[in-house]
Amino acid sequence: MTARAREPAGQDAAGARISVIICAYTHARWGDTLAAVASVRQQSLPPAQIIVVTDHNPALCRDLAATLPGVLVTPSTGQPGLSGARNTGIAMASGDIVAFLDDDAIAEPEWLKYLADGYSAGPVAGVGGLTLPRWDTRRPWWLPGEFDWVLGCSYVGLPDSAGPARVRNLFGGNASFRRSVFAAVGGFAAGIGRSGQALPLGCEETEFCIRLGQHQPGSCLLFDSRAVIWHRVQAARCRFSYFMTRCYAEGVSKAAVTAAVGAADALSAERQHAARALPRGLRRYLADAAGGDITGLGRAFATAAGLAAAASGYAAGTARRAGGRRR
Repeated sequence: MTARAREPAGQDAAGARISVIICAYTHARWGDTLAAVASVRQQSLPPAQIIVVTDHNPALCRDLAATLPGVLVTPSTGQPGLSGARNTGIAMASGDIVAFLDDDAIAEPEWLKYLADGYSAGPVAGVGGLTLPRWDTRRPWWLPGEFDWVLGCSYVGLPDSAGPARVRNLFGGNASFRRSVFAAVGGFAAGIGRSGQALPLGCEETEFCIRLGQHQPGSCLLFDSRAVIWHRVQAARCRFSYFMTRCYAEGVSKAAVTAAVGAADALSAERQHAARALPRGLRRYLADAAGGDITGLGRAFATAAGLAAAASGYAAGTARRAGGRRR
């Protein structure tokens, strides 16, 4: 029996080279960051390049550079925050495909292989995968699966097919794009998404994906549930207070995306989720409660409360922007 030849480092069947970018910002995630890099090094399809970008933390940059030989560790040259760090990594990337992994996530060994496979399906601009929770404690009994995005994880309502499915946007902690699209439409927008602010904002990848679709309407983005990563969920993120804050922040972020790309595109997936997945989940949780599972009431309440918090954040964000324009 002849052994299967190993593919060249960082290349898919079409010969594309893959650069993986991990953005880090704090020593508090030191072990997580090292585990993330280790999981990329153990891929069945090896990356051509691993880039770790530190977000305006010189000590962290120095320590990671000394600890990770063979990894390009570089300080962010953009504005503080995730968008600036990602754009720095993109500028340093040499691969045909640029993949992103959160600094507190670990990738399954076939992660890059499945991301790379998606680019053989025609005019594909980006491919993302399934993000599953890796609990420090346990799943909160009241947390609805439709709101797992609060934790940075894939949620009930995403495509559940065994192979790639077309989506409006990818999720930045488990995503890849052709490097050429950044030259065509620009990078991640500053002022949207995570930064040093207390409010846990997001949606920088949503805005980018929508902008990409507006500039290149013939291209598509794919979600492949076989490209799996495990995202660490700390105990602090399992509190109901964090859930409500994150839902509110998501609404604020969506207001920023709406201002950038227009309401029709910015809210298309959200309206569908609110009109289909959330009512379906609410009925299921109430049926659970009627059947004797009292925790169903908690999940039903969290569904309604989370939707209300997101709507409130969107209204506040919209009003704040309108007030700023009037000044």
